[in-house]
Amino acid sequence: MIEFVYPWAFILLLAPILVTLFAPAYKERKSSIKVPYFARLVDVTGETPQSGAVLLNRNNIQRIIVAFSWLCIVTAIAKPEMIGAPIKQEKSARDLMVAVDLSGSMSVEDFTLPDKNNTAKLAGKVNRLVAVKDVLNTFVKSRQHDRLGLILFGDSPYLQAPFTDDIPTWQALLNESDIGMAGQSTAFGDAIGLAISVFEQSETQNRVLIVLTDGNDTASKVPPVEAAKVAAAHEIKIYAIAIGDPSAVGEEKVDLDLLQEIADITQGKSFQALNSDELLQVYAEIDTLEPQQFDSLSFRPRISVHHYPIILFVSIYLIALFIVNIRIRLLLHKQKYAFVNNEPEDQYSKMNDYKEVSHD
Repeated sequence: MIEFVYPWAFILLLAPILVTLFAPAYKERKSSIKVPYFARLVDVTGETPQSGAVLLNRNNIQRIIVAFSWLCIVTAIAKPEMIGAPIKQEKSARDLMVAVDLSGSMSVEDFTLPDKNNTAKLAGKVNRLVAVKDVLNTFVKSRQHDRLGLILFGDSPYLQAPFTDDIPTWQALLNESDIGMAGQSTAFGDAIGLAISVFEQSETQNRVLIVLTDGNDTASKVPPVEAAKVAAAHEIKIYAIAIGDPSAVGEEKVDLDLLQEIADITQGKSFQALNSDELLQVYAEIDTLEPQQFDSLSFRPRISVHHYPIILFVSIYLIALFIVNIRIRLLLHKQKYAFVNNEPEDQYSKMNDYKEVSHD
């Protein structure tokens, strides 16, 4: 299907008609013939120069060519576009932010991972961060259509990766993180606050924050509960995951009641993972609670084809110019042939037929 960007341009098709009806006729004065020594030629022939008018008329073929050429020009001005078939694209309707605790307590080796070569065996004890990375890498593989962000927090929160659909890059940034690189304490509330500020720059309405921590809040400037209330006002749902032994004391003790309160305020959910299997089950449940959502975008590609009428017009012009050039050459050739074969006296006798004619 073809559509025109400027359909009003077809009004210009009336321009030649208006010019013909209302514009004055084009007039030009010039000698009808030009020969050297015209005055002497007049004396010899005895003829007196006279004035006359010559009206140039186009034949039907010329009229058709001119009209079609103007149609091509006006069509090009209207800018025709070829409209293609509808193309549908699916875009993620969710921004998913993951906040990972990098405090010193994440170095405790109390998690076990399955052997990659033999799933029936265990690879041995690993620290909590290694377990989190392993399970997160598995989790994000099923979120290929979500835009993921990454926050690392310790003494302060840091935005490691803004929202992106480049999952391999997100995984690389996660795997490069290490314990203590953000400090030894736990700024849980500030991590929620940073996530809120990042979400404010997002146009997606479906917003989810997953927070993994193994200790209570010890370094936040904003209390976690207050930060959760602000998150709820921005329609951010928080899933809080407690990692490690709940019987620990001091900074390593997880405040399960606090995590539950944060989840309730934001209409999320809190979880507790004591080992890698439970952590994997937590992500499986989140995957069920937050299925991937898509916004379908449909558009029809538009390809401009305004150059085709121009090409057609130029082609017609060149063909007509070529034909006219051939006809002129043939006519000159015939005149030259006739001049060579005529007697000299015949040429002088024909001079009496020449007279000066001009037209207005």
